Amino acid sequence: MIIGLTGSIASGKSTVSAMLRKKGFPIVDADEIARLVVKPGSPVLLEISRQFGVDIIKEDGSLNREKLGGRIFGDAEEREKLNGIIHPAIRQEMLRQKEEWLLRGASTVIMDIPLLFESKLQSFVDKIIVVSVTPEVQKTRLIARNVLSQEEAEARIGSQLPMEVKEQCADAVLSNNGTEEETEKQLENVLMEWQVNP
Repeated sequence: MIIGLTGSIASGKSTVSAMLRKKGFPIVDADEIARLVVKPGSPVLLEISRQFGVDIIKEDGSLNREKLGGRIFGDAEEREKLNGIIHPAIRQEMLRQKEEWLLRGASTVIMDIPLLFESKLQSFVDKIIVVSVTPEVQKTRLIARNVLSQEEAEARIGSQLPMEVKEQCADAVLSNNGTEEETEKQLENVLMEWQVNP
């Protein structure tokens, strides 16, 4: 079974992904792949610098994420342009990694995709787990984690689909407002119900 794991920014999806990894599940991590496809000298990074200007490349040849992030978070058009460059490369690599795990004999593969719904990747997976938090918890965690102002945090949260929309489209919702132990218990119940093993 291919399980899609998603959530929203600062919902705790990475914590759940780490729990699954610890249980032995193979993980295809879209964020990791997103970093991989823009490594120095990659065709994707060259295209980004052509579209957004060479000043978004640091002196060491790596992508200046802060500078690029500042440009795209408040600007839907710029974000679309960037996604048009990065997303096809990420999708290709995600599918390659998934196939590799299946060839190695994995019976379940977790595809950790933060923007699963926004990128319309539901067809990549059989079931979807959404890690959910209340808007208050989400904003508090994001401000603390990324040292953002109230406005910056709201802009980042606003750039994604509302949590309740994601919950409606999920096969299982993990409420992550409490302790990690409580979240892990919910996760174990879902895995048991779906009868999945690594």
